[in-house]
Amino acid sequence: MKRFAYALAVATILSSPAMAAKIGVSMDKFDDNFLTVLRNAMSDYAKTQPGVSLQIEDAKDDVSKQLSQVQNFIANKVDAIIVNPVDTSATPAITKLAAEAGVPLVYVNRLPADVDKLGPKASAVVSDEKESGTFETQAICKLLGGKGDILVIEGQLSNQAAVQRTADIHDVISKEPCTGMKIIAEQTAEWDRTKGQNLMTNWLSKGLKFDAVISNNDEMAIGALQAMKAAGIDTKKAIVGGVDATQDALASMKAGDLKVTVFQNAAGQGKGSVDTALALIAGKKVDQWVKVI
Repeated sequence: MKRFAYALAVATILSSPAMAAKIGVSMDKFDDNFLTVLRNAMSDYAKTQPGVSLQIEDAKDDVSKQLSQVQNFIANKVDAIIVNPVDTSATPAITKLAAEAGVPLVYVNRLPADVDKLGPKASAVVSDEKESGTFETQAICKLLGGKGDILVIEGQLSNQAAVQRTADIHDVISKEPCTGMKIIAEQTAEWDRTKGQNLMTNWLSKGLKFDAVISNNDEMAIGALQAMKAAGIDTKKAIVGGVDATQDALASMKAGDLKVTVFQNAAGQGKGSVDTALALIAGKKVDQWVKVI
């Protein structure tokens, strides 16, 4: 498992006296283990910053609801907006709203489709998903000895992270020493544990024979493991991998079930998004893509 350190290319935020700042935050959904860690880190860090308050809203995985939340933040004259996008391809509309209102905007965790077109008052605080999917697949390739039939469980297809992590899988198995790996089925379970379990149950009912499962995140991987256990498969011998290194995933690894996960710095992304928002409020220049590694 790759270990990352938190690194953020943002200057010290408040070298001048503390300022009051109200930041509106729209999260894709509260009912997600990884995003809960990110959200809590954001909230906890903001409490350590004098005068800084967060208004955190749940978009409930609804693009229209998220857009409405951003509009409400602007109407309520927040000092900055942080968005964890429901759909990364829908971000241009959010970027346009914030830019027209002159409100600093920070995307967190998921790279917006328009990252290269963000203006001077916008930024994205996101890890490089090419590393996540690549490290995961390379680790599973090593466990398989470079060959075997694999199942791929994708996140939401409208999400940049899912697209990139899946592309990473294809990239790794197209090169030595992993060219002996073959994808026999590939389908989305939308980042969700229950949907991951249902998908794996469906695959098993079809009699698919496989050597490993590569999931775009830990939640779907854990769901797949639950389905495998229910089908009488020895998960101690199975090879299943995910991404995020959530507490549940680490517990599953300790139990000998999940074999691979890649650490994603949820806390670092949460803190980094608040730091970046405060930098933009203070009129400081930040990178369009602030990478948390």
